Amino acid sequence: MTSERLVFVTGLSGAGKSQTMKTFEDLGFYCVDNLPPALAAQTLALLGEGHVGKTALALDVRSGGPLGDALAAIAEVGATRPVDVLFLDARDDVLVRRYSETRRRHPFASAGSLGDAIAVERTALSPLRERATHELDTTGMTHALLKERIGELFGTGNGAPQLAVSVEAFGFKYGVPLDADLLFDVRFLRNPNYDDALRPLTGTDPAVAAYIAGDPFLEPFLERLFALVEFLIPRYIAEGKAQLTIAVGCTGGRHRSVYVAGRLADMLERDARVARALDLRDAAR
Repeated sequence: MTSERLVFVTGLSGAGKSQTMKTFEDLGFYCVDNLPPALAAQTLALLGEGHVGKTALALDVRSGGPLGDALAAIAEVGATRPVDVLFLDARDDVLVRRYSETRRRHPFASAGSLGDAIAVERTALSPLRERATHELDTTGMTHALLKERIGELFGTGNGAPQLAVSVEAFGFKYGVPLDADLLFDVRFLRNPNYDDALRPLTGTDPAVAAYIAGDPFLEPFLERLFALVEFLIPRYIAEGKAQLTIAVGCTGGRHRSVYVAGRLADMLERDARVARALDLRDAAR
């Protein structure tokens, strides 16, 4: 059993491997960073048994001896299945600047100056560059642009990374969700809690839904809410955002917020750019 897509990530230190691996995670890949090459085949076999769909491995190119050789590991795996090799590069002056800004130690620092270390690493990685199926020069790239390019190469559909949207219904009496990016207060809608027959029910019940839907202010509000969210989604994706939490609150979190959150989640379900989840936090209280 093998995963449906496998990408080996390699390249110059400081060229953006860490950010690239984060992007692969956002694209739904199972990611392993700095893996000793000798463990690549064993790791992939284990992930295959776990039915992992997509995998991105960043091999430790400094390894050698018993830890294995990156090029040999790629060749071994590539003999039995298709693999992609993504090589990241950047101009020397940009790599020097990035290391100077972060003040991190270069993995080939023993070669002498930072410029010498970069030159030694370039030579060491030249066989991996020749094996690469995709190469990205990150010299002038922002994180958002790097994410867009990786999405074009390895994403699905139109190439744009998916935005994971969590819609959370909550009650103000129990506190505002701390992770909310957008928050909407729907306590202006008619409250089913004042109806003895509806009080024990939740916003998922048809009777409660009909009661809230009878409020003349509901549909104008939803029209504006949906338009705002639809306007924001492509902007968040372009900015590189991977997770968006939309909180909808009423007094107790059982009726109005549950109904509105459900309507919003249904709208998002039709958006191919979005992987949505619905959390009715306080509905059972």
